[in-house]
Amino acid sequence: MTFINVRPPAASPLLQLAAHPLLRELAPDVLRGLCERAELRAYRDGDTVFHEGDTAQHWLLVAKGHVEVVRFGCDGSERVYHRFGAGQCVAEAAMFMAHGRYPMQARAVGTTTVWRLERQALRQACAAHPALALRLLEDFSRRLYHYINEVEWLTVSNAPQRLAAFLLRLAAQQGQQMELPSSQRQLAAHLGIRAETLSRLLSEWQTRQWLRGERRLWTLLDAAPLEQLTGALARSF
Repeated sequence: MTFINVRPPAASPLLQLAAHPLLRELAPDVLRGLCERAELRAYRDGDTVFHEGDTAQHWLLVAKGHVEVVRFGCDGSERVYHRFGAGQCVAEAAMFMAHGRYPMQARAVGTTTVWRLERQALRQACAAHPALALRLLEDFSRRLYHYINEVEWLTVSNAPQRLAAFLLRLAAQQGQQMELPSSQRQLAAHLGIRAETLSRLLSEWQTRQWLRGERRLWTLLDAAPLEQLTGALARSF
């Protein structure tokens, strides 16, 4: 792991934490407690922030750039589970896991700086302020529900439906001009399909003029066929 210690700027992580949806409106003394002994670190593109299985002593607040969490299969293949951007928290759930270890590996995407916040400070804040604990519990429950739906989706959907749903979600976030968050091979692993299948589908959909682009840059030309592919499996909540 490569990192560079950075001299903290005049602004502390307090402002970013105060703007976070889970933490806004918390009393200033609670936020100050969370930021106690916070450390700012900088990483280069591809640097490992923490390894799967490392002792989970810190959670992260992304100040600049992106952090993505991944897992590696027995065959060496990798799956990117999520990418976190500026203002988002990483690994806060790991601070409450009984085994006390990170369940995934985290790495920097591009030039990235993060605040490292202490595990004990978060646990003490939750014990002293039940409102914070409830907010975190609600967020953990939301994410658990999302992953349950994702497992079901992977079980009942086929490759075209998975890719269509992913592109529609990406378009909802970015607009018609889209940039894939990872390489096509990594995206295929994330969707649970073969890279060759992903490439074939993108080529076919370009021929049908549903999409236009290459590599990671794509333009959504016609959303209706993709919506038809995913509509039968969409949940109402």
